[in-house]
Amino acid sequence: MRILVVGQGGREHALCYAIAKSKKVKEIFVSPGNPGMDEIARRVDINAENIAGLADFALNKNIDITVVGPETPLALGISDEFNKRGLNVIGPVKEGALLESSKVFAKNLMRKYSVPTAFYEVFDDYRKALEFIEVQKFPVVIKAEGLAQGKGVVIARDKREAREALEDIMVKKVFGSSGERVVIEEFLEGREVTVLAFCDGNSIIPMLPSRDHKRLFDNNEGPNTGGMGAICPCPDVDGNLMEDIYKKILIRTLEGLKKEGIIYKGILYAGLMLTKEGPKVLEFNCRFGDPEAQAVLPLLKSDVVEIFESIINENLDKQTIEWEGLFAVNVVAASGGYPGKYEKGKKIIGLEKARQKGVFVFHSGTLKSGNEYYTSGGRVLSVTAMGAKLSEAREKAYDALKEIYFEGMHFRKDIGLY
Repeated sequence: MRILVVGQGGREHALCYAIAKSKKVKEIFVSPGNPGMDEIARRVDINAENIAGLADFALNKNIDITVVGPETPLALGISDEFNKRGLNVIGPVKEGALLESSKVFAKNLMRKYSVPTAFYEVFDDYRKALEFIEVQKFPVVIKAEGLAQGKGVVIARDKREAREALEDIMVKKVFGSSGERVVIEEFLEGREVTVLAFCDGNSIIPMLPSRDHKRLFDNNEGPNTGGMGAICPCPDVDGNLMEDIYKKILIRTLEGLKKEGIIYKGILYAGLMLTKEGPKVLEFNCRFGDPEAQAVLPLLKSDVVEIFESIINENLDKQTIEWEGLFAVNVVAASGGYPGKYEKGKKIIGLEKARQKGVFVFHSGTLKSGNEYYTSGGRVLSVTAMGAKLSEAREKAYDALKEIYFEGMHFRKDIGLY
């Protein structure tokens, strides 16, 4: 088989790694990819948002399955275009991708089909939103409706912070058209967990629960980022809790989508808060998380390509998915200044020494010149280690990370402690 992976970050590197383990696969293409993937995939110089170009390539190269990593091509309708051309694709159609591209759509769907989530109101009028926060109990959560690279959510601790957030999103348009509407919702307390799931439109099978560490600094402090590391599985999520999540969140969401006439085929990402009242949805995404994928996929024992085939053929219910009985810890190394302004072109040293420690080094924002790697993004790379205990995996990941250096390199020291 020939597989095309769309995207260029650590998530896509992890996908290529998982796909490369399949005996069914003859060749892997990744578009646009990054140089860290060159050992297992052929890079294609087509932007992830060039949907027509990707579809043309898939037809010309007789691609058997295309796996879409990032959210933007899904929101733009890449799966609709591929379906129209008779091409197999892993990722929901544009209507299904509204779960991520429109927080208003997602919240309204949850309200309609009794999926537990925070109380909320939606505003497209800046002044009415201001009036609403004047009578709220703080903190509150303010979300730009549309896609914002994981940065369109503000936890406002008081009225001043709420006013500033509303001005930034609705008046200054720091997230562009994504901020034309906002969701203001109650602040949920508890521990966060991510549950990714395979979905074929009729059946849904959850993956191991993982936990992203979104804040930039240790002790969960500082601004939100795209993610500074992840663990999998979560020791505080047992079988009973997973059953609760499956029945009250995953199944109800899938059935709600079906009743709305949407056949959702691909990956469903449920970002949850484990509250005193039970698990509640913070957000849905329509693809693998990053960096959750880098922690979850290395633990997958089953052939991921066989799972993808069962999604395409809508017989996921006949699929048995097996996992390694281990823990994984992923730690992200970011450029100095991220998630704000950062410099590029910093030489990276020690990658091979790190890999010799028995870990995975997934590239996110790197460039290669000759035999040397250089930084080219905010999140540069991440290290994933596995172990029989969470503490063992954590120690192994940080031991390998000691071998890697680039100027301004920043990483959290406490991944796996929360």
